[in-house]
Amino acid sequence: MEKPKIFESEYRFCLILWENEPIKSTELAKLCKERLNWSKTTTYTVIKRLSERGVIKNEDTIVSALISKEEAQVSELDELMEKKFEGSLPAFIAAFAKRQELSDEEIEQIRRIIER
Repeated sequence: MEKPKIFESEYRFCLILWENEPIKSTELAKLCKERLNWSKTTTYTVIKRLSERGVIKNEDTIVSALISKEEAQVSELDELMEKKFEGSLPAFIAAFAKRQELSDEEIEQIRRIIER
C-alpha cells in the first residue's frame, strides 16, 4: 500500500510530532508557534488535513503519528528515484556518489548494507 504524500511544510510539522508524540494538540500548537511561527489555526488545519489522509491520528485531542519518520523518508526517496532515476537504484546511488565525498568507512557501511 502506498504511503500518503507528506508535503514539505507538513514534514516539518511531523518532525515536531515524531519528537514529542503522543502530545496534546494544544501543546503541539505551542511548539509549532515556537519552531515554525505557525498560528494555532494553521496547526489545527494541518492536524485535520494529515488526519484525513491517514498520516496522523487525533483522538481526544491527543495527536500521534500513524506513519513513522523512516516510512516517510523511504516513501519520499522512492518517489524521487521513480521521478528522477526511472526507478533505478544503481543510477540513484551513482548520482549520489558522484556528488558526495564518501569516506572509506561510509563506503564500507554501504557495502555491508548492499550485501544484506
